[in-house]
Amino acid sequence: MATLILVRHGRSTANTSGVLAGRTPGVLLDERGAAQAAELPARLAGLPIAAAVSSPLERCRETLRPLLDARPGLALHTDERISECDYGDWSGRKLAELTEDPLMEVVQQHPSAAAFPGGESMPAMQRRAVEAVREWNARVEAEHGPDAVFVMCSHGDIIKSVVADALGMHLDLFQRISVEPCSLTAIRYTRLRPFLMRLGETGDFGSLAPRPAKESGADGGRAVVGGGAGAP
Repeated sequence: MATLILVRHGRSTANTSGVLAGRTPGVLLDERGAAQAAELPARLAGLPIAAAVSSPLERCRETLRPLLDARPGLALHTDERISECDYGDWSGRKLAELTEDPLMEVVQQHPSAAAFPGGESMPAMQRRAVEAVREWNARVEAEHGPDAVFVMCSHGDIIKSVVADALGMHLDLFQRISVEPCSLTAIRYTRLRPFLMRLGETGDFGSLAPRPAKESGADGGRAVVGGGAGAP
């Protein structure tokens, strides 16, 4: 079966300002995020990529732009099903204030029961993302063969939920997974089961360094909604 490379978008202006962006329009890559995106073609240079799929949000399309420029024959497809979680009334708010909301504890500890006011539930988010991934996997394999590789650029919570599905992990455990901005995660789908080949690969261990107190979020300094919005 085909191999999926999941790319989390590069660091955004919302990441650096500690805001839960959600689907808020106009959230773009910051300077570091643009630099991360510029490195993507070299990081993927050894792979014959058959297709590129993106969340419709700007920060994902920006992240894939250097890769598409480096490979003129590679068309970009967009799929609403891998768009960011619809955080509803939480969208655009500071993570620091959201940590005081009782719902945040549910999001952290029991996400399968979490539904955002005016938005969607976390199980619904996972269902649509996994459906999209498996449909694209079948399509790419049918068109390009079982050794094909394709790229999807999406968001932290989406990628974590897809990884949890691939591992047979309950959604209530998916907050244990971490994917940094512009990290690469590889999943190979086979007839019987998926295999997680890479997880959150950045080639840089700097993200493991202690963070300044002002960057701290929930769960010991690492935000656990929005895929890690406090990520460096």
